[in-house]
Amino acid sequence: MTALPKYGCFRCFPNGRRSEMNMGSIWVVAEQHRGQPLPIAFELLGAARDLTDNVRAITFGQGATAAAKLLGEHGARSIVELGDLAPGLPAPRVAAALAEMVAEERPEAVFFGTTFDGREIAARLSARLRRPLLANVIGLELTVDGPVAHHGLNGGEELATTRFINARPGIYLLRPKCFAPRDRESPSTATVAHREPPEAGATDAVRVVAHQEVVQHGPTLDAAEIVVTGGRGFGSVEKFAQVEQLAELLKGATGATRAAVDAGWAPYSAQVGQTGKIVKPNVYIACGVSGATQHLVGMKDSSHIIAINKDPEAAIFSVSDLGIVADVNALLPRLIRALEARR
Repeated sequence: MTALPKYGCFRCFPNGRRSEMNMGSIWVVAEQHRGQPLPIAFELLGAARDLTDNVRAITFGQGATAAAKLLGEHGARSIVELGDLAPGLPAPRVAAALAEMVAEERPEAVFFGTTFDGREIAARLSARLRRPLLANVIGLELTVDGPVAHHGLNGGEELATTRFINARPGIYLLRPKCFAPRDRESPSTATVAHREPPEAGATDAVRVVAHQEVVQHGPTLDAAEIVVTGGRGFGSVEKFAQVEQLAELLKGATGATRAAVDAGWAPYSAQVGQTGKIVKPNVYIACGVSGATQHLVGMKDSSHIIAINKDPEAAIFSVSDLGIVADVNALLPRLIRALEARR
C-alpha cells in the first residue's frame, strides 16, 4: 500500500503484451440520457478495450436504442439494450437482468461508473451473485493472473492493488476521469440485441411519479475546463453568489463543498467530492475551501489547482499549485471587478 499521488489515475500493461494473454469478456454497464451515453460510459469502454477486444455494453432506459450506435462506435463489440424501464426505478430490474445474463455467460468482469445508478446497480448485482465489489478503481492492468485494479482507500489517502481470486465475474466501480475514451470508430460493426428484464419484485416496486431536471447554465461540472468551487468560508448564501459570478466570467462551472450544499447555498448537483462529483478540469479554483479529505478525493487530479483561504495551514494548500492566503470575501470582489473591466 502506498501514498496516493496527486495525479493518481493510470493504466499499464506488463511488457505491453496484452494480446498474448487469455482474457475473457468484459461487460460495461453504459448509462445514457435521451439517447446520448454519459461521458463515463465512453471511459468505461476505453478501460475495457485496453484489456480485451471482447467488450459488451449493456444500456437501459428510454433512448437506449439510439445510444447503442454510439456505444458501438466507441469500442463495444456487442450491445444489449434493456429498453425503457419506466415507471419504476431502473436499478432493481437492471441488476436482475445482469444476474441472469452472468449466469448464462460468465464474463470475466463487469464495469460500472461511479454514478448514482451505477453504485446502486453494482451493489445489487454484488448481493445477487454473492460476489465482492471493488470500488474507487483508478487504474487497471492485465497480468497472467487476470485483471489487477488500483484503487484508493481511506478517502483516497492510500493506494491499494487488488485482484479477485475465484470470484468471476469481478465487479468494479470505476472512478470518473481516470480512463481515456477510445477514438470514435465509424461505422459501428457491433451487434445489438434487445433483452426484456425481469419484472421488479414486491420490495422493489417503486414508481417514479415526477422528474425534476436541474437547469444548467454554462458547462457542466463533468465537462468544464474551469471549475470554481466555494466552501463554508463565504459565510452566507449572498456571499456565495460570488462563486457563480466568477465561474460565469471565466466561462466555467460552479462547484460547492458538502458544507456549502448542506447550508443550502448550492444544489447537491454542484457538490464536488467523494459523495458528489469527481472532476478533473484544466483549472480548479477552490475559494474558501478547507480541504477535507472527502473533498480532495473529488478534485485533486485537476491539472492546475488554485486555492484561496485565509488559514495558511488549510489542507487544500497541500494539493495546490498556487495558494493565496486571503479572505475570499475581500479578494473575490476585487478579482470579479478586474475581470469585468477586462471584458
